[in-house]
Amino acid sequence: MHDFGMMGMMGVMALTAVFFFWLVGIAAFVFWLWVLIDILKSEFTGSNKIVWLLAVILLPLLGAVLYWFIGREQKVGVEERERPIE
Repeated sequence: MHDFGMMGMMGVMALTAVFFFWLVGIAAFVFWLWVLIDILKSEFTGSNKIVWLLAVILLPLLGAVLYWFIGREQKVGVEERERPIE
């Protein structure tokens, strides 16, 4: 007879790995989408908005992570947007 005990365990491990990578992929996509929406809704100085959009679209995960650490600080603040023009 055949012993499928080890093969069953390997199947469970493979299924767990697939599930884990699906979760990571979905989380990465949600993060990328959140960054894209944040860029589109925010105001930037100069052409920074276009640069960040291109970076996030052409280099999806790397661009999103760079925006998270660098780009969010380049947004025009609320007090700068509401300040009257002198």
